Amino acid sequence: MRGAVTKKDLLNFQGLTREEVFALLGEARRMKEENYRGLELSGRVIALLFEKPSLRTRTTLEVAAVHLGGHAVYLDQKQVGLGEREPVRDVAKNLERWVDGIAARVYRHETVEELARHARVPVVNALSDRAHPLQALADLLTLWEAFGTLEGLEVAYIGDGNNVLNSLLEVAPLVGLKVRVATPKGYEPEKVLLSWSGAVFTHDPAEAVQGAHALYTDVWTSMGQEAERAKRLRDFQGFQVTPELLNLLRPQGIFLHCLPAHYGEEVVEEVVHGPRSRVFDQAENRLHTAKAVLLHLLG
Repeated sequence: MRGAVTKKDLLNFQGLTREEVFALLGEARRMKEENYRGLELSGRVIALLFEKPSLRTRTTLEVAAVHLGGHAVYLDQKQVGLGEREPVRDVAKNLERWVDGIAARVYRHETVEELARHARVPVVNALSDRAHPLQALADLLTLWEAFGTLEGLEVAYIGDGNNVLNSLLEVAPLVGLKVRVATPKGYEPEKVLLSWSGAVFTHDPAEAVQGAHALYTDVWTSMGQEAERAKRLRDFQGFQVTPELLNLLRPQGIFLHCLPAHYGEEVVEEVVHGPRSRVFDQAENRLHTAKAVLLHLLG
């Protein structure tokens, strides 16, 4: 897998140091506190190359570019036909002539790796099937704001061993986060990531949540998995986040979800909109961490 910082790309957290992660978080927190607007990206353009639609990722990257004096061009799959109408390599070699950076939201991680391999401008992974580093940075900022530290925090992740969990596991040991994971059988994350992160794994949601600082979940069926929906609904029974499960957290514990939420499936509505929820703080923090990433890669 391609490293995270070669040519100042951000595809995952491989290759990043603890100092680099905290530098991004510190910059994001500063810009949030200052309601920052600047001109660091004046005249610079980032292409948003999206195979998958998005509310938070598209909006926050576009707004982040504007807040830093730059501009974003949105290109969806119908326009580009990435890997279908035109090879990924050729798309990369065209875009590098026109823009200063590429943020790609794709189905296969290999696609964003290929873009980064062939483009001479920085490439940001705005979501792939294996990683979601922009989301993980917003998660870390939200936890830092809630508890004043990341070191030693225990986060229980309940549900599918997907890209969101992968990025959380990748970055956890860099910032001192302790992760507990509970998935149904057959939906476990990669063993190498569990080992790397030092995460505690179980198939029992209650065991994972008991005494943790935060409970994190995500949808059971992601885009591209619609054909598996009926099976997943059966397999994930018992993994729904309810007020009862939430009460197993520490008294000050919080709830996290990267959104969109499917009410009645992975979580009930009253949890998302309840007093322990920080999901809309996470959504807001996608903007501030996007600013930090663009400033780091393009500024």
